[in-house]
Amino acid sequence: MNNTRHPVSFIATHDPAKSERFYAQIMELTLIERTDFALVFDDHGQALRVQIVPDLSPVSHTVHGWRVSDIEAEVDALQTKGVIFEIFEYLPQDDIGIWTTPDGNKVAWFKDPSGNVLSFTQYV
Repeated sequence: MNNTRHPVSFIATHDPAKSERFYAQIMELTLIERTDFALVFDDHGQALRVQIVPDLSPVSHTVHGWRVSDIEAEVDALQTKGVIFEIFEYLPQDDIGIWTTPDGNKVAWFKDPSGNVLSFTQYV
């Protein structure tokens, strides 16, 4: 059997209007569907489904991320749009929030309007 499946990522929101603005305007994803149950965005050829829920208790770990080629430029672009990057006391991050892993990869974390932790990763 050949694998013809395509991934779909799921994120939850209790405020679809704020999430739609964030993912469409800040993250520059194309909204492809809006229903009473979810917002669906084209995330570089894959579906990102933002489920609309009545209550949300965001988790403290990363729920979705993007591989990027220039993390400093990506962080700078989002910071100019008002996105705040997370600083963790237990990680040696630089002044803009980028952590360089022991093997040289770079990671930066930020949150969407519902408090979901998102990330950028630049691999060596």
